[in-house]
Parts: sequence; C-alpha cells; structure tokens
Amino acid sequence: MSLCVGFDLDMTLIDPRDGMVEIIDALATDTGLPLDSAGFAARLGPPLAIGLRDAGAPEDRIPELVPRFRQLYPDVVVPGTRPMPGALAAIAAVREAGGAVIVVTGKYQPSAELHLRALGVEVDAVIGELFSDTKATALVDYGVSVYVGDHVGDVRGARRAGAVSVAVASGPCGADELANAGADVVLTSLDDFPAWLSEHRAVTR
Repeated sequence: MSLCVGFDLDMTLIDPRDGMVEIIDALATDTGLPLDSAGFAARLGPPLAIGLRDAGAPEDRIPELVPRFRQLYPDVVVPGTRPMPGALAAIAAVREAGGAVIVVTGKYQPSAELHLRALGVEVDAVIGELFSDTKATALVDYGVSVYVGDHVGDVRGARRAGAVSVAVASGPCGADELANAGADVVLTSLDDFPAWLSEHRAVTR
C-alpha cells in the first residue's frame, strides 16, 4: 500500500505563537477591544472565528476582525514563525520512505501555503479551513494512512478517516488528553516520528 502521511500545521509543523500574540495585540489596538492575545496563541487549532471569540471578541465584531487578521497575517505572523522541533526531519522521513506528504489544517489555506514557502517546505497538497471531524474528508480523498496532529480534533479527524492517529503533545492538548481522545500513539515531539514511522512501516508492509 502506498504511503501518504498528513500533518496538521500550527504547533505540529510550525510554531507561530509569537506572531499570533503580536497580531491579536494589533487587532486590539485597531479596534479598542480587550483581546486576550496570550490565550489566543495558547489555544491554536480551532477555526479563526472560534479563536477570536475565545479571546474575547464579541460575536458581532468577528466578521470585521477575520479579514483584518488575514490582511495583517503575511507581514506579522509569517516572518517570525519557526519549524517545530523535528518537523523537517519528520517530513524527510516520509519522503525517504517513498511517501507523499499533505497538510490538512484549520488555517486559511493561503496563509498555510505562505508558511510552507517561507520555510522552504515542499508538500504534495495543502488543504485549509478544516477542523476536527471535517478533516476526514480530505484525509480520505488523498488516501492518508497516517495523520499527525497536536489537538484532540486532529485525533477525531484521523479516526473518522480510518487513518492511524499520531498525536504530538506539543500544542494545547496534553499527552493524557490526546490518548483519551483515541490517539493510536502519542509522541513527545516530532523528533520521535522518524523512528516510529520506521517501526510502523516494518509491521504494516
């Protein structure tokens, strides 16, 4: 069976938290709203509207905040974003095994693509604005057999798609929470992924 591995983006492959704090602070200054930038950056994963709401944005202001956020994003968030530990090696391990790599993320797709280009990361496809169970559609469409993410929503998406759920305790959800959500394996970081993939391939060939 051909290998296709899917990855989440924020806090799985990339760490954009510093820029996220900066962009929410900028929105707060622009609008006069008391937005919780640190809380927003600590809860990455759900769709932007949910993140803004949880950061204190009134429901009726979210429609104006979303386009402003996306307008600021390329200059504020992308430049300071760095790869998560082990991310580049994890992608390389999939390539070395002859596999395809796709990114399935809740992030706005053009922003996701900007991040990958800025970091020089080449993938076979990027599918944005999907979260939790809705990720399953893309995972099935692309024949993903392993999906890697840091959020319980990523675990749900993988399980709904029938993919092996590899959870990384590098984001807002702890190892126990990820395991309780049904992850097949929980890694401390993507530094552990190449060895896990090698073992997984050995028993599934």
